[in-house]
Amino acid sequence: QVQLVESGGGLVQAGGSLRLACVASGRTVRNYAMGWFRQAPGKERELVAAVTWSGIGEADADSVKGRFTISRDNAKNTIYLQINSLKREDTAVYFCAAKRLGGTWSNVDYWGQGTQVTVSS
Repeated sequence: QVQLVESGGGLVQAGGSLRLACVASGRTVRNYAMGWFRQAPGKERELVAAVTWSGIGEADADSVKGRFTISRDNAKNTIYLQINSLKREDTAVYFCAAKRLGGTWSNVDYWGQGTQVTVSS
């Protein structure tokens, strides 16, 4: 069992930055790759970035390249998503997710509760 708790969302002006955090807990957490998804109103949930605990990147969406950076702190079992140059279209609920190593991101094993990011003009 893996538990995921996100934090760091909020209301920010366009052009600003945010850093989201996801704390993962559970004895088997190292058996999972970690990712960030987002879901905007009326749209499907999309994977924006993913990484393994050994630092191997697993995903990097074209729509956010150059602005979003995923990182990890293994000592704290925490995954971060640094979001820069925010745009209104980045407004969404951001979810932390975990899937078994070797699996696909279409089969996520665990989800966090989500954190809202709202970008104002």
